[in-house]
Amino acid sequence: MRTRWRARHILAHQGGGHALLRDGEVVWEGDTVVYVGPRYEGAVDEERDLGESLVMPGLIDLDALTDIDHLVIDSWAGPERGKGLQWSLDYFTHRRHDVFTPRERATIRAYALAQLALHGITTFMPIASEVHSRWAEPYEELVDMARTARGIGLRGYLGPAYRSGVNVVLPDGTRDVAFDEEEGRAGLRDAVRFLDHLAELDDPLLTGVLLPCRIETLTEELLGETARIGRERGVLIRLHALQGLVERDIIRRRHGLSSLELLEKHDLLNPNLLIPHTVTIDRHPSVHGEDRGDLALLAGSGVSVIHCPQTSLRYGEMLHSFRAYREAGVNLCLGTDSFPPDLIRGMDVGVHLAKIAEGCSDAAPAEQYVEAATLGGARALGRDDLGRIAPGAQADLVAFSLDDIRDGVLDDPVRTFLLNGTARQATDSVVAGRPVLVDGGLPGIDLEALRREAQALFERMRDAYSERDVKRRETAELFPATFPAFRAPEREVRA
Repeated sequence: MRTRWRARHILAHQGGGHALLRDGEVVWEGDTVVYVGPRYEGAVDEERDLGESLVMPGLIDLDALTDIDHLVIDSWAGPERGKGLQWSLDYFTHRRHDVFTPRERATIRAYALAQLALHGITTFMPIASEVHSRWAEPYEELVDMARTARGIGLRGYLGPAYRSGVNVVLPDGTRDVAFDEEEGRAGLRDAVRFLDHLAELDDPLLTGVLLPCRIETLTEELLGETARIGRERGVLIRLHALQGLVERDIIRRRHGLSSLELLEKHDLLNPNLLIPHTVTIDRHPSVHGEDRGDLALLAGSGVSVIHCPQTSLRYGEMLHSFRAYREAGVNLCLGTDSFPPDLIRGMDVGVHLAKIAEGCSDAAPAEQYVEAATLGGARALGRDDLGRIAPGAQADLVAFSLDDIRDGVLDDPVRTFLLNGTARQATDSVVAGRPVLVDGGLPGIDLEALRREAQALFERMRDAYSERDVKRRETAELFPATFPAFRAPEREVRA
């Protein structure tokens, strides 16, 4: 079956890069684009006229939140209150447990994946908080996530998160990692089992990957085994590293190395590795404040950096800088890592953070961020058929409406959309030629019911922080309101 989209603006692919096509058409047959241009002369079976829209390659989110948002409550805390949002050593040793049942976790996954689709994400690699789990992600949860992703129609690079240790707060208030090495070994076994599950499922939209947690929560044994299995299976590995100074201190104390040196020691620095954030390299002002070779090492190894500008900003961090990474030859791709999973807002934030980092307005033009969200993600995945709208590419497309007066006047459609728009303007998307988002909705999914369920589960998640807090503070103290609650004046009693 052949399907045609018409739109005022299409971000097509030509001559090795993106090119803007005005009043154009995209035609696909099955899962593959067959035509991009001003007017298709052949017959089609279905067509949509999307009017004043920008059609882009489907957005690739390689650090995509598949959980309830926690940044909404934990990005405001100062150093002392922030310690209460970690596990206490006592909780780790004696009381750790799952906050949610498997059925409730399935609801959370459905809610999160629906959010990705509603924001124009077509390809995702999941990230979830382990703070409200007994340990990390069991095999069964990822089997369920794969089922949910198939039901919605998203393209997923999936695997259960695993770790050997947990970031904890000690009784004296200092930070460290507490280990349970058998949990790490069991988690890796689950990860390998899940690779086998997806191989047997043989769904072209689902690919197995290894997703170990933060580098400071892995033993050297687990790092080495992850590298070995990655090589033997030929699968991608994503590992959060170089995220902050706490991680840097823990790695130095335990291993006598930097995080990059530890990755290099275990032969993980190669094109199959994706590292989210990668903020605290030598150029960071709190590390050395100058280039001492970290960018050259990342670029030379072929590692992909998953830049999450919106989340970094909300936690008070940024790359130093987008331009420097790009000019060094590092492959940059994008992630959201928190709510909302809005890569449009993330790109806009990134453009302006780069201006601050470099001290000039053209430090990271909008088009370079769009390339990271599309072509950079495709390179990280080793997929030259994703991230572009061209004949022979996968029919992964997303349309954003540009016809709202609140969007302002239009200059360049891409630059104006990033500056004034949001991914909530996504109206339609297809993955491998099949509809996912249709007229702003997800067919067959009761979004209002998901919203209500997610709110109730979020409130339980928030309340559960108290039992993990080293000081056992109440929820209201851990997460104080912006303003005191309004109290109605007492009615005057007259005699």
